[in-house]
Amino acid sequence: VDLAVHSMKDLPTELADGLCIAAVLPRGDVRDAFVSAKAPSLAELPPGAVVATSSLRRGAQVRRLRPDLRVADIRGNVETRLKKLAEGQADATLLALAGLERLGLAAHATSILSTEEMLPAVAQGAIGVTCREADAKTRALLAPLSDAASATAVACERSFLACLDGSCKTPIAGLAEIDGGMLRFRGLILLPDGSAWHAVELTGAAEHARQIGFDAGEELLARAGADFMSSLA
Repeated sequence: VDLAVHSMKDLPTELADGLCIAAVLPRGDVRDAFVSAKAPSLAELPPGAVVATSSLRRGAQVRRLRPDLRVADIRGNVETRLKKLAEGQADATLLALAGLERLGLAAHATSILSTEEMLPAVAQGAIGVTCREADAKTRALLAPLSDAASATAVACERSFLACLDGSCKTPIAGLAEIDGGMLRFRGLILLPDGSAWHAVELTGAAEHARQIGFDAGEELLARAGADFMSSLA
């Protein structure tokens, strides 16, 4: 295999030796979609309603926003989850809007959650291509496909995740946004039950993206303390 295409939010923080991210395609929508036939938005779900998600990040943020709701686990691909929702196994679910759009299923979104309401997963909406670091020919072929702004934002977010030593088993959210050469990063770590959280926001020159992400992670580690992080582990 000369190259592999990934959803960047599912790519391990540490790549295997000899591999590199050769391109990050123009990023899709980073937001989460609310899907339900019971209410027009997450805020309007009745108390006790069941929100199904397999994401610890989404579940923790739902519990933070609406502790009166019930969060249940749901498995399967997007189509399977939508089918389970239609069968009444839950009152609502949350899915990445970019994934729905790429599958031609965006019409299923009842409403879109703002990033202020629901901070996305690190690298959500981004597609990346990996190859062997020493494969100059393949890297040269992939280079024109890479979007500089998307690659910079994703690098910042992944640096944040690496500092926290995070994984899909930890409720961590992070988003870098670039405007006019300046980068704004927002990060969030939560307890799975949503009862406690710590947030950070840093800005700086986009050229320092990785350092900004790492600094944000260190700030959260210092603020949260060992007890909070050990409870996540």
